[in-house]
Amino acid sequence: MSYCIYVGKNLSEAGHAFLAGYGDEPSSHWLEIVPSRSHPIGTMITVGVTNKADFPGELTQIPQVAETAKYMATHYSYYKGLPAPLINGGINEHHVAVRDVWSPSRRELREITPKNQTGLNYSDLARIVLERATTAREGVEIIGDLIGQYGYATYGGNSHMIADANEGWIVIEFAGGQGLWAAERLGPDDIRVSRPGYIGEIPPDYPENPNYLGSANLINFAIQQGWYHPTMGEPFNINHVYGDGKMEWPGVAWISNELWKRANRSPKLTLRDMMWALRTPKLTGDTAGYGQVVELRPDIHPELGVLWHAQGPAISAPFVPFYLGASDIPPEFKKHRYLTADESALFISPDSDSPKQKSSVSQSIESTRSAFRVFKRLFYLIMQHHEKFLPEVTETLDAFEARLIQQQRGIEKTALTLYQVGEVELARNYLTYFSHTEAMRSLRLAEALSNSIEARTKLLYDHDDLLGSPSPDVLW
Repeated sequence: MSYCIYVGKNLSEAGHAFLAGYGDEPSSHWLEIVPSRSHPIGTMITVGVTNKADFPGELTQIPQVAETAKYMATHYSYYKGLPAPLINGGINEHHVAVRDVWSPSRRELREITPKNQTGLNYSDLARIVLERATTAREGVEIIGDLIGQYGYATYGGNSHMIADANEGWIVIEFAGGQGLWAAERLGPDDIRVSRPGYIGEIPPDYPENPNYLGSANLINFAIQQGWYHPTMGEPFNINHVYGDGKMEWPGVAWISNELWKRANRSPKLTLRDMMWALRTPKLTGDTAGYGQVVELRPDIHPELGVLWHAQGPAISAPFVPFYLGASDIPPEFKKHRYLTADESALFISPDSDSPKQKSSVSQSIESTRSAFRVFKRLFYLIMQHHEKFLPEVTETLDAFEARLIQQQRGIEKTALTLYQVGEVELARNYLTYFSHTEAMRSLRLAEALSNSIEARTKLLYDHDDLLGSPSPDVLW
């Protein structure tokens, strides 16, 4: 499961669209910068699911394009038996952002899914959108074309949110092996929250409507199955016909209402509001592996696109800006063995005799602290007695981020000056240094908070009270 928010540009104080969210996978998470690449003609990539997946299938290969874009994204090591590493989304050098969110298909579609299904899985689609899309709409078209050519390998139904500076799109990919998918445009005056992803009513002539896209069989297949009766005057509600029929779940309804309240005030929605929406304990808990906010700004230098990234649950991890111009991230924020799938049976020693027993993590990386683990430790310390410790930690993280937001204009102005005078590598080094410095500062802050809370917990509370107080009520 995952959580995603789109906010149109007319509803934000700065006039910029936002895409934000987190993933709910329990395995390890790490931030990665993937450079732009050239691929020889005939290069193939492996896509799909294996026979170990909950909905089993077969891996296949499809052609890679000649050039792929640079992007930043969070990767993770396990979900329902799908091949790792997996990706929920991020931002590319064209300032197209994507997020992946589960979207359950109706029971009959799940039941008719072929046992040897082939095609692209949800992570494949998110990655390829980042590699290839120059606009949000193009990202949707890429997904549709790939499903049409090669099929879709499902785990029961899924969705993607894709956005650029001008618009967003919600795309639903359905189980069943029929190539069914649908997409709805989200404009500058829209707020859409996905958990799960959903689309409501669409017009029957959707192929001629610029606000909708979908597979050619989207309506006809529903008619054939007896799930939709146009002669009876029924509206074609995608969620009712192909999904779970619930539309907005309670948590979605609550946060949507809160965001609309803020959008209608003065000032309108801000970056701080988006961070709050990923930090509120009503929606964020142990399942949230990380947090990301992308501010989609028009007419800025390609390498000044920024991903505000929290390496753990945003309750215990501050958001740090990572710029597309950066060339690397700190080793502490890279892939470590903590909660990485299959690592318990592997060795990290560089002279390991058997390649089958060789860890996927290098010795040099593993010798550093795992940022993910540091922020998770703080999370568990907070939650033992959240009524006492959560307010002070939230205040501290908010203050840390407020300073970074205030610095952002000066940092970007300095980098842009360097780009404009042709000092491209110097600009990249500057952005890399800034993000590294602030990421490490966030790590030291988390460790200081953890040590303080641990010491006070041992003094103030019964040592036998291992569970502490109940966690805050989460609406999901």
